[in-house]
Amino acid sequence: MSSGKILVAQGGGPTAVINQSMVGVALEARRFQNVTRIYGALHGVRGIVNEDFLDLTQETSHNLELVAATPSSALGSTRDKPDMAYCRSIFDVLRAHEIEHFFYIGGNDSADTVRIVSEQARQAGYPLRCIHIPKTIDNDLVGNDHTPGFPSAARFVAQAFAGANLDNAALPGVYVGVVMGRHAGFLTAASALGKKFPDDGPHLIYLPERTFELERFLADVKATYERHGRCVIAVSEGIHDASGQPVATLLAKEIERDQHGNVQLSGTGALADLLCDEIKGKLGIKRVRGDTFGYLQRSFIGCVSDVDQREAREVGEKAVQFAMWGDRDGSVAIKRTGFYSVDYELMPLDQVAGKTRTMEDEFISESGTDVTDAFRLYLRPLLGSGMPDAFRLRGVAVQKVLKR
Repeated sequence: MSSGKILVAQGGGPTAVINQSMVGVALEARRFQNVTRIYGALHGVRGIVNEDFLDLTQETSHNLELVAATPSSALGSTRDKPDMAYCRSIFDVLRAHEIEHFFYIGGNDSADTVRIVSEQARQAGYPLRCIHIPKTIDNDLVGNDHTPGFPSAARFVAQAFAGANLDNAALPGVYVGVVMGRHAGFLTAASALGKKFPDDGPHLIYLPERTFELERFLADVKATYERHGRCVIAVSEGIHDASGQPVATLLAKEIERDQHGNVQLSGTGALADLLCDEIKGKLGIKRVRGDTFGYLQRSFIGCVSDVDQREAREVGEKAVQFAMWGDRDGSVAIKRTGFYSVDYELMPLDQVAGKTRTMEDEFISESGTDVTDAFRLYLRPLLGSGMPDAFRLRGVAVQKVLKR
């Protein structure tokens, strides 16, 4: 006899819309008579192995809707990267609580966790339906046109660079903004959507999909500065040299690594400072400023794409429908079907798990320092409605009287 119990958890970096997916699961599951309990695990897979569950069945629909509109992970998250033994522990807890549907919202590592747990259940002959729900601001999940969380973060980046450009135009100099993206440059590329006039910044965009050469970078900055009298630069934190070595490690004196051994790129202003020092020291430009967006774009309240909110809710709803009406585990994927509409498919877990999508060549200009119109057309509908705009004075000059 079926227990009717389901579990939802959130993993990896928070986003502005990840709670929409969680609430989409909770509310859609209530529509099915065979669902008796809806549990939420605190802090992702760590909460599962520790049996730290909340009973979402007892939440009111109104409060769930309020939480859905709130950025970040309401259930908490984790950076734990489960190995086989860890996944066995996850499965043991799910079986002990008689949970028969497991929904995990996250990126490619989370998809891999779902894949392993699914295999463990199959080997044990336990009736567990496992569904991965996509989430990541990096937009690097394969098989997806785009990933929930990315459009809202991209909206933030576009607006932030539009503002930085206005600031830079008022007090000319060089501005360097470093944006998240270790392997995929989608988020950094979103800075281009903040441009309105031909001479607006960002004037230069550097992505991890292209090799970064310091001398060429300095030459680009020098030429742009001489042409416009200023220069706004968007740089991905993951830029690297021809050998694949992150530029941050080449220029920095001390290297910080995360718990997985990866060079710490987010949450540190090192790359922006290092590039600014290079510009000042080798080009002699005095007014050079740098910012590191770091974690700002992930859960920035009040800067959320309505398209992103809607689709994040729908991937949660579709996950439940695929679980209840389907006969296989999988990862929910967003497919673009028109301009602009989407549909949802359930992809095999092994086609998503542990894989990384990078920006397609058609989205990157030949120079490697800008995006193409194809990328602008791809991203613009995702940013949602109500994007702010900037205007200029028409600049009718008054004739000078004094002769100096």
